Amino acid sequence: MASKAIFFFFFVSAVCLSSLARVAIADADDFDRFQIQGSVYCDTCRVQFVTRLSKFLEGAKVKLECRSRTNGTVTLTKEAVTDKTGSYRMEVTGDHEEEVCELVLVESPDSGCSDVSKEAYLRNAAKISLTANDGIVSHETRIVNPLGFMVKTPSPECPAAFKELGIVPDVTF
Repeated sequence: MASKAIFFFFFVSAVCLSSLARVAIADADDFDRFQIQGSVYCDTCRVQFVTRLSKFLEGAKVKLECRSRTNGTVTLTKEAVTDKTGSYRMEVTGDHEEEVCELVLVESPDSGCSDVSKEAYLRNAAKISLTANDGIVSHETRIVNPLGFMVKTPSPECPAAFKELGIVPDVTF
C-alpha cells in the first residue's frame, strides 16, 4: 500500500512539474513579442511638442527601424498607419537588445502639415527598447512618445497657448 502511495505521489509531482515547465516556456516566448503603441499629431505651433492647438492625424505613416549597434546595418523595418484618433499599433517579435530601434515619421495625410525637421539635433524620432532584458516591468506593451509633423507657418493662436503654459518661445509670430 505504501509503495502505491509513493508511486502516486511521484506521478502527481511529475505531472505538476511538467505543467509548470510548459507555462515557463510560454512566458519566455511572450518576452520576444512586443506591442508598440504611439500617436502622430500636427504641430500647429512648430515647437515639437503637443499643445492644446495640436491635432492628431488619421492616416499618417510611421516606420520602425532597428539598426545594429556595431555596424549600423538595418536589421528590421516595419510600418504602421494611424487610425481616426491618430494612434497606431504594431507587433514586433524577436529580441533586439543589440540593436538601436526607433520610430520615425514617413508620410503625412495632410499636405498643409507635412514638414519634418531635417536638423540632426531636432530629428523627430522616438527610440524604443525591444528586449525583455532591460528592466522594464511590462514585457508586452511599449508606449512611444508622440511624433509630430509641422505646419509651414505657426498658428496665430500659439502665443496665447504658450502664455497659458508659462513659456516664452524663442520664435517670433
